[in-house]
Amino acid sequence: MPDLLERDSALAPRVEVDERLARAELRRQVGRLEHELAGLFGEAFGRTAVEHRVAARAAEPRLLDLGELERVRDDLATRISEARVTLRERARVETGNRELLRQMLVAPADFKWVKVTRGDVGEPGCGAWHSRPHLGPIGMLMGWWRVKVSSGCPLAGRLAAVERKA
Repeated sequence: MPDLLERDSALAPRVEVDERLARAELRRQVGRLEHELAGLFGEAFGRTAVEHRVAARAAEPRLLDLGELERVRDDLATRISEARVTLRERARVETGNRELLRQMLVAPADFKWVKVTRGDVGEPGCGAWHSRPHLGPIGMLMGWWRVKVSSGCPLAGRLAAVERKA
């Protein structure tokens, strides 16, 4: 029986892998995935955190073998899928906050003391929409509610004034 197994393995076709072509293809794939992950990181910047780092395979620089290159490629693919999920979730939250803001603007009394910031709706900078009573306690007792829009960062005006003086 061992004779039969040896004969079959001797007749099996030998497949030679061109390691140079495999390395080039893996490096191309890794480069494309790094480019895609960088784009997702840029899209998420300022809105949410996206993990973009892939751990090093060794402490010192060296040439990675095919298995390690495949693991780097797979780690990048995992990071990209996680980044897409994170961005999709953030977009869902921002869409819900924009809808909340639309409803707040239509009926401020239904959303007493609710505050929606620009960051909550995916816009850059400072500022917020806040449902508050008009004329303070009197307005609260009378049911006079409004959405007050803040003008932005309180320090922005002060910093501009300081820069003009200098």
